Amino acid sequence: MTSTRLISGHVLSFKHSPFDQHPETSADIHECVAVKDGYIVKLGSKKKLHSLFPDAQVSHYSNHLILAGFVDPHVHYPQTAIIASWGKRLIDWLTTYTFPEEIKFQDYEYASLIAKRYLNLSLTVGTTTVCTYCTSHTESVDAFFFEAQKRNQRVVAGKTCMDRNAPEQLCDTAVAAYDDSKRLLDQWHGIGRLSYAITPRFAPTSTPEQLDALGSLWREYPHCLMQTHLCEQLDEIAWVQELFPNSRDYVDVYEHFGLLGKNGVYGHAIHLEERERVRLRDTNAAVIHCPTSNTFIGSGLFDLSTMIHEGQCVGLASDIGGGSSFSQLRTMASAYEIAQLQGHPLHPAQLLWLATIGSATTLRMDDKIGNILPHYEADMIALNLASTPVIAQRSRHANSIWEALFPTIMLGDDRAITQVWIAGKPCL
Repeated sequence: MTSTRLISGHVLSFKHSPFDQHPETSADIHECVAVKDGYIVKLGSKKKLHSLFPDAQVSHYSNHLILAGFVDPHVHYPQTAIIASWGKRLIDWLTTYTFPEEIKFQDYEYASLIAKRYLNLSLTVGTTTVCTYCTSHTESVDAFFFEAQKRNQRVVAGKTCMDRNAPEQLCDTAVAAYDDSKRLLDQWHGIGRLSYAITPRFAPTSTPEQLDALGSLWREYPHCLMQTHLCEQLDEIAWVQELFPNSRDYVDVYEHFGLLGKNGVYGHAIHLEERERVRLRDTNAAVIHCPTSNTFIGSGLFDLSTMIHEGQCVGLASDIGGGSSFSQLRTMASAYEIAQLQGHPLHPAQLLWLATIGSATTLRMDDKIGNILPHYEADMIALNLASTPVIAQRSRHANSIWEALFPTIMLGDDRAITQVWIAGKPCL
């Protein structure tokens, strides 16, 4: 029988979206959280929870914020080894760095090595759930799910499907994309805490026949996520118009082939036309803001304020390895800086919401992860609000929990992550 664990500190639990109501009142701070059998059982004062669970293991984290683990909804784990590669925009980035690296993933041992490395690195920065692209090799999917399963992590992954405009070693066919994806989906989806995502890389690397096949597969498995890229760079959009001249726009390409819908997760979505934004909102599709990637690769500035105002479902992601940091703290800082450039400063509560329950919502998992509430899965982190001398001297003079948190968002790194719990079990 698993014993109850009590974790005390400043336990943050969101009660409403900080974008819908005043950010300052969007969360409650509790003294303690009780965890048992991988789930959150109760929140309250230390005294009350000690009386309810007198035999519980107790862990106390003074000057720490206990919160839900970060959720990263757009990742390329096979790009771990090429993070921070110099000087290329999207298409050149793929050709010069990504495709040569991804070819290596036909080797299961190499895929396993990188999967372990990626999951270890992401845990050290407090990320407990990811949604990742694999490569076009089934070995890359098997390796990632196997490693995540050993850690009992809630993850989403899928075989990246491409049958044109990529090296021969990475290209499959429309039939292979369908057959491989279906087999992998049947093998892994719903096993423990694993979920499968149907994964066309993006429209330019799939023929109409392949997109049609994957749209058919999604209709067969509508409960699964479908992930792809959308409107990341202007030259990419022009390329899509050349390849699909009969489509009204980029979103229309996906919609034509049955690849637009509620369980769709669309990375970047920077350069959208009004009609595209309307279709995304009306279908309740999810768009993912990847700020460090958008600036590092020179893609553009995501208009978060407009997207939120329009009622879009928005998450926040690192986009490793186009993104320049595994850390959602750094991703939040970059999102803040981009919003400042656009005249819309983001409150710390809004940033934290995007990296936790907001991103969980894009993966349709906000009833399980992304918040600390009874019956939620106990994926949590202990965030040190004084992890460096610079952060400590600033947070020491804070007048609220949000003011104490903000220096860690802007300046924090892996040193701020004191502990990570996966399904209630400590990992660091």
